[in-house]
Amino acid sequence: MTKRILSSTTSTPGAALFCLASAVVANGQDLPAGNAARGQEFFQVSCAICHSTALGPDDTLVIKQGPTLLGVMGRKAASSPHFYYTQALKDSGLTWNPATLNHFLTDPLKAVPGTTMPIPIADAGNRADVIAYLATLKLPDGVSLESAKFSVVSTTTSGVDPNDWQREAPGVQHHITLADLPAPFATPSAGNGPHVVPPPTNAVLAVPSGFTVKQFLSGLSNPRLLRVAPNGDIFIAETGKNRIRVLRAADGAESPSENQIFAEGLERPFGIAFYPLGDNPKWIYVANINSLVRFPYHNGDLTAAGPAEVVVPKFAETTGGHSTRDVVFSLDGKRMFISVGSGSNVAEEMKKKSPDEIKAWEAEHGLGAAWGPEANRAAILVTDPEGHEPLRNYATGIRNGVGMAINPTTGDLWVSTNERDGLGDNLVPDYVTRVKEGGFYGWPWYYMGNFEDPRHIGERPDLAGKAIVPDVLEQAHSASLEMTFYTATKGVAAFPAEYRGDAFVALHGSWNRATRTGYKVARVRLNQGIPTGEYEDFMTGFVSDDRNVWGRPVGVTVAHDGALLVTEDGHGTIWRIAYTGR
Repeated sequence: MTKRILSSTTSTPGAALFCLASAVVANGQDLPAGNAARGQEFFQVSCAICHSTALGPDDTLVIKQGPTLLGVMGRKAASSPHFYYTQALKDSGLTWNPATLNHFLTDPLKAVPGTTMPIPIADAGNRADVIAYLATLKLPDGVSLESAKFSVVSTTTSGVDPNDWQREAPGVQHHITLADLPAPFATPSAGNGPHVVPPPTNAVLAVPSGFTVKQFLSGLSNPRLLRVAPNGDIFIAETGKNRIRVLRAADGAESPSENQIFAEGLERPFGIAFYPLGDNPKWIYVANINSLVRFPYHNGDLTAAGPAEVVVPKFAETTGGHSTRDVVFSLDGKRMFISVGSGSNVAEEMKKKSPDEIKAWEAEHGLGAAWGPEANRAAILVTDPEGHEPLRNYATGIRNGVGMAINPTTGDLWVSTNERDGLGDNLVPDYVTRVKEGGFYGWPWYYMGNFEDPRHIGERPDLAGKAIVPDVLEQAHSASLEMTFYTATKGVAAFPAEYRGDAFVALHGSWNRATRTGYKVARVRLNQGIPTGEYEDFMTGFVSDDRNVWGRPVGVTVAHDGALLVTEDGHGTIWRIAYTGR
């Protein structure tokens, strides 16, 4: 399943709860018998990246991005004391049993509006198998959730943390190098998910002097990536609602004048791109979780002019784990790049191959290409804009390349990447980097060049020295999402010339870190198109205290008037950053 996104929602009304209970009973009557062994296999491929199912060393609870599922049967929903649940799930009144789990997993967002567990198990057989497996997950005798030791820690072992939220501010610079990396497990691996709360009274976001930041729109549902059409219209993927929304705003306006649904009935859409490049695109491409479609488009369309046309019917054989897919086109318009994240943290379920098998696999799929349930994943894929050429790996070993961008000056493909978890507070750095064709970026066997992952020691000596070091290392667990290059040269909100050519990246915020980091927008420095390795805080202030946050940035793009637009999915808002210091 995907990164857990926590949000604060209103309570489910009593009438809705009555309807929910009735639906659960009806749904449960049709629940077929499941096979626990098959369910365990499905769970490991599709769900284990977020949920633990066993105790760690010394009977320690392992908390990942989602709550542990040990002892889930018979447990009241949102009752584990070690996880920050949404208010919607707390107020649902559910107790987990085969009927309620079947109803919830069929369509979580419909069953409990406001939940942030967005991934359904659509197939009834798979759902029954997983429920049968969950029924086997018993806590050991004498151990309860309340009494079990907990893996979250509140401070780093080294004392003051220079990268935590309390030291974030506009202009604070970061330059992480390989020499800065600690040894694996230098600190415990934390399960420290955020509790998303309403904005504090008089909440203020911080931006550099000369800039202003104001809320542009609220009331969106799970707004993720956003991109601006050549005519200035703003397209947003509301991923949880399976739709694309379009906004229109006059230059300088602090809110949109038009707000419509452009297309619905998609499957967890994320990436959006306009084609052909230039002022008059004919298509809008949308990357679903496991397909790429396009809609006919003319400048100014506020609803799709026709049905979706399938361009790429399937990216990979599996869809569990990371679910964001982005799409961009090369400057010459001849290549289409698609990012597909891994299905797991570090390929725990990928079976080993012999050297001869690896050689044969890589001859077809590229250096360092993963296989089994990870085939065509943790990679950037490439084909032509019509999808006629066979889909192939452009680059491999990129664990979760959430956002991509083409540098408009150099033509380089860039990616913003979530790296792996579980090695401690400061491993492994997330990153933004240029992507080299045929390049291998390490996952799952290596990271940051020639550092071998301790969970795969000795498995791939043939890859030693072959993994590329990314250009810009970000604080580990920042959750690097969409990125964009600042291109505006004019407009009422345009930034000063010194910002042109630099990149901006949204950092969604940490969960696998003892002290919180991220929850901000960062500026990535470039010199004549070449990254310096530095980035600096640009917009901060979403963290309230060590436990609570009130916003989680996801998307970032440049508006027609030069402003920077930022989505955050904690409360479904868009923020507009304008330069007003002239």
